[in-house]
Order: sequence, then structure tokens, then C-alpha cells
Amino acid sequence: QVQLVESGGGLVQSGGSLRLSCAASGRIFGVYDMGWYRQVPGKQRTLVATISSGGRTNYADPVKGRFTISRDNAKNTVYLQMNSLIAEDTAVYYCNLDRGSAGRYWGQGTQVTVSS
Repeated sequence: QVQLVESGGGLVQSGGSLRLSCAASGRIFGVYDMGWYRQVPGKQRTLVATISSGGRTNYADPVKGRFTISRDNAKNTVYLQMNSLIAEDTAVYYCNLDRGSAGRYWGQGTQVTVSS
């Protein structure tokens, strides 16, 4: 099994910054992507950003230029630096580890609230 533990969420004013972290543990081996998704009540979970084991990144259009995803493979940890936050970024943010056919795993989620 794989466990993902997120941290770093909270309340921030519009224009502020937050950094999310997600540490993976358990049966982690091979090549895998990691990423962040977010969800607001009543809506589907949507992609924020992903990063491959080789460092290739992908961002959703609403966060391009404001968010940066990175990872430390030695620590099995992925980060999301969020700058210039706006009210529309308010959501529960979920960490994801994708091993393709070997399984996809989710963290418990961390709340990010941006006050205007």
C-alpha cells in the first residue's frame, strides 16, 4: 500500500502565498507521476498540476504562471508553491501518486481558503 500525507493548507489573504507538501510512504517503487488536484463542494475534482519522475510538469490553465510544482525523489515528496492566490483557488487540495496500471493513490486532502 501507499500512504500520502499532505500539509501546508490554511487561510490566506488574496494575493498571498502558500506551499503545500505531500509525503509518500509505503510500497513505492518504479516510475510514477505525482500531482495535485482540487475540489470545491458540488463540483468534480480537477487537475492543478502534475510532475513526472523525470521532472516534466503540466499545469491547468487557471494556475499557470502562479503555481509551481516540484518533487524530491529522495524524499518521495511533492510540493506545490502557490503564489498570487485568488478567491477562486479556494478548495480542498488532494495529492495524487499515479503508478499507472500498478495503482493510483490519493491523500486525505488539505483545505486552502483564500479570503478576498
